Amino acid sequence: MGKSFFYYKNSSLENLSLDNWQSKKSKMELEELRVYNHAMELGEEIWKIVIKWSFFEKDTIGKQLVKSADSIAANLSEGFGRYHYKETKHFSYYSRGSLYETKTWLVKANNRDLISEEKLTTLISEINQIGKMLNAYIKSIGTSSNNQ
Repeated sequence: MGKSFFYYKNSSLENLSLDNWQSKKSKMELEELRVYNHAMELGEEIWKIVIKWSFFEKDTIGKQLVKSADSIAANLSEGFGRYHYKETKHFSYYSRGSLYETKTWLVKANNRDLISEEKLTTLISEINQIGKMLNAYIKSIGTSSNNQ
């Protein structure tokens, strides 16, 4: 089983086989996951947009948007810190849910003229890319023959 993991930042981890993933995971840092880094960047980008909104806009859509965007990386982080692969996968599913929630809040923000169509398109593209990385990460969790 020699599937590559393109979502690792460190090139020495990029071509891990599924059989070696679980043992290597315990030795790697969270910051080596590309999907985590992209999720962190998305959260910061959204924060920079929302912080400029008026009180009402921040208090309604803004808080929900920031919380959902921040939850993508936060859930990856919590899952990564768990010892059993099933918990890691469980929190990764929460992360994916937050990703879709973020997309919904961005569409609402665009519908209410809080972000431009151009900005929406850029952010949705980033979300779709994160989604692909996240799905590959989820698929890789617990698929090693060593995992019980």
